[in-house]
This record gives sequence, structure tokens and C-alpha cells, in this order.
Amino acid sequence: MKLVIISDIHGNHEALRALPEEYDELWVLGDLVNYGPQPREVVADIMDKASLVVQGNHDHAVAYDDDSRWSPRYRPIAEATRRYTSSVLSEAQKVYLRGLPQQAQAKRDGLLFHLTHAMPSDPLYGRYPTDTEGWDSVLDGLQADVLLVGHTHVPILRKVRDRIVLNPGSLGQPRTGTSLASYAVCQNGHFELKSFRYPVEATVAKLRELALPRPVESELVAILETGSA
Repeated sequence: MKLVIISDIHGNHEALRALPEEYDELWVLGDLVNYGPQPREVVADIMDKASLVVQGNHDHAVAYDDDSRWSPRYRPIAEATRRYTSSVLSEAQKVYLRGLPQQAQAKRDGLLFHLTHAMPSDPLYGRYPTDTEGWDSVLDGLQADVLLVGHTHVPILRKVRDRIVLNPGSLGQPRTGTSLASYAVCQNGHFELKSFRYPVEATVAKLRELALPRPVESELVAILETGSA
């Protein structure tokens, strides 16, 4: 069983369709939409190809027209792209986003996985601990061998006592100081973080066609090209 785990696609269809890995199952840890120029195509592909998907904060915001908890730092670009995203998604796609669970569990190859976008205690907006002691607290009482999370756009693979915490990073809007798209693979109990190049310039060109406010466009282009936020 080969699992490919992705997160935070953010409407970047160029990155999604360039994913180089074959898989038995594709799992998605939320934030299919916003920030990127092709949310409709991303949602269509995920609906067609993914076996397990959980809802991210941007999926929730689009599905329910609710951006009340976005941070001041990202609010301008999130609000501007949410309006665009809402205008291009079909009603069926919005219903799909609305129906996504905020947490899920699945057992594969003898391992029990817990999937959520942010944290089990706050699946849409939870903040990550920075030390092992903090992760001990997160995992306390969680009935799973592996915790899969997204949200930060920064890859994590660490062992906390006898359990694995994995964040595949962002496929569509990496924030690691590089434009490389990130994902993770789990096969036969082995976990690996991977990255690949995709045509960033194609995503940037499509983004420039949206006529977003200039400051919003400039910031989104900079994040895509530099991997910095």
C-alpha cells in the first residue's frame, strides 16, 4: 500500500497535476482553495482522485462564507481570493467542501492514522507546538499511531515517543524558502518527505490574469516564486 499525502494546494492546479508520484491512495489534509488561480480545477481533480480528504480553514471559509478567524497577516490576500474562489466554484463543489470532515481516521498496513488540517483540538486554526513536550500534550489521549497535519506549509517528520507526526508541507504554496512543491509518501510503514519542481511561471501567469488588487497580486506572486511569506 503506497499512500501519497498532500496538503495546502490552494488553487494551484499546475502543482497538483505535476505531482510525480504514483500511488494506491491519495490523502489530502485540507486547503484545496484560495490564494491560487484555479480552485475549480483543483476541487474537481481531488473529488475524482482522492481517497481521504479533510477540510481546511480556507475550504471552510469558502463553503460557509466565513472568514472570521483569519489572522490580520493574511486577511487581505485571503479575503480577495475567497471572493474570486466563490465566484468560480460550482454549487456542487461548494457542497463538497461543506461536507468534508474536519478530522478522519484510517487504518493501513497495521497503522492507525489520524488526519486533520491543523490540530486535533482545533482542526481548522490550531497552532503547532515548537517542542517535543508540546507534541506530547497534543498526542496525549489521541488514539492513533500517526498524526497527519497540514496548515503551516512547512514539512515536519518527527517521532514523538512511539508515534509519528507528519506534515507534508504545501503542494501549492510552499513557505520553506524555495518554490519546490512538497508532499509525503508512506509505504510499508516507511515515511518520506519529498519535493519537486513544477511550472511556477504558469501559475503566476494565471494569477496575473485575475485582476486582483495590486498589493494582493504582488504578495501572492512573491510567495510562489520565493517560498517566503
